[in-house]
Amino acid sequence: MYPRYIYPPLGVLGLAFNVLFGGQRSFRADSRRCLERLKPSLRVLGEENIPSTGPCLITFNHYYRPGFNAWWLALAVASVVPVEMHWIVTGELTFPGRWYAPLGRPISRWLLKRASQVYGFTTMPPMPPRPRDVEARAGTVLAVLSYLRQADHPVLGLAPEGGDNPGGGLSWPASGAGRFGLLLASRGLRFVPLGAYEAEGEFCLSFGPAYGLSLPPGLSSEEKDRLAAKIIMQNIARQLPAHLRGEFG
Repeated sequence: MYPRYIYPPLGVLGLAFNVLFGGQRSFRADSRRCLERLKPSLRVLGEENIPSTGPCLITFNHYYRPGFNAWWLALAVASVVPVEMHWIVTGELTFPGRWYAPLGRPISRWLLKRASQVYGFTTMPPMPPRPRDVEARAGTVLAVLSYLRQADHPVLGLAPEGGDNPGGGLSWPASGAGRFGLLLASRGLRFVPLGAYEAEGEFCLSFGPAYGLSLPPGLSSEEKDRLAAKIIMQNIARQLPAHLRGEFG
């Protein structure tokens, strides 16, 4: 038995209009409209850990099961955080193994680019990394740093795994995720771990206490990347049921 995820028709039409013809929308406002229609209501644990201001980065698992739309992860988080967040989202859906992938990929690139412009998101190339995306991935990092320089008390959202894990449990993020986390930490961001999952017919968010990401000296670049990613994912794992902790159980 799973929750009923229902998009508000007027909200969908409004977003479609803005995607086609331009304009800005509040992702937090749209998220709250969506969550009002969730049956049963969203269950939130660790409410005392929900950030009311930044600078911070909310990191969460890319929860997956057949039939679950990953957009509900961002919608749920944005609906309970009391400020407008800045999201780092994929810029392309790859549809692995699907016959319509050659057509679906360019369509998804266009739609996600337009939707990100409407909401002010930063897009990054899809996971797993492709050699041709090196320049675009570097552009994402520069765009996020530029946003941080201009924003007051920013609250960012990111799923480090960057894609679905068919098994449903946590998996290691791609190489570079740890270095990206350390870069954000060096800009003063604290990390708020979050577990998203379904249990007993409810969609659940579990927020953990914020922490600072720091490493001991003397590590190589590869060691820093791996250890930072491990710390981030272990903190997320603590907010999940045991069967969803995957490699970080």
